[in-house]
Amino acid sequence: MTDRASGISALLRTAAVALAATGALALSAYPAATAQPTTSPGVSAPVLERNQGWLKMSAGIAPANANAVQLKVENNPTVGPRVTDKDGRSLYRFDKDTADPSKSNCAGDCAVTWPPLLVTRGQTLYVQGIDLTRTGFIERADGTCQITVGGWPVYYFAKDQNPGDLKGQGVGGTWFAVAPDGGRALAK
Repeated sequence: MTDRASGISALLRTAAVALAATGALALSAYPAATAQPTTSPGVSAPVLERNQGWLKMSAGIAPANANAVQLKVENNPTVGPRVTDKDGRSLYRFDKDTADPSKSNCAGDCAVTWPPLLVTRGQTLYVQGIDLTRTGFIERADGTCQITVGGWPVYYFAKDQNPGDLKGQGVGGTWFAVAPDGGRALAK
């Protein structure tokens, strides 16, 4: 490199550093449309997208006709905030499962009564009102993949027939509607 080219390169680097330091130039690896929102010092920016293996997860509402699993939070007068699917069907957690590491202990007849919320390759998980970093999936013993919230695998209850039903709440002292953090949704 010639002395003149080297000098110009150094001058450009110095100018870019100075501009970035004053905030006049914002350098980002993300296009503006998907950049993280700014927050106050000491406050973490919300995660808008993330991946776990092949599963893409996004904060927000799934676009119409998307190949997606949608989770949202609904408030219930009996148990408070709880996680539901896009149609408002209740989701449950099982106290005999584990969250760390995430593991389902409901198979066979149990999984008939408590069908797991499954996700398949090619689908995207959308969450609304839930911290995206608290969602994911596990591979079940049968090879299917089940959604988790707060590490807890989540399930439907076969006797819940309508959106908003909570017939599985407290069954056997081990089944509870799932709260947005993965805990038990319980009466306050």
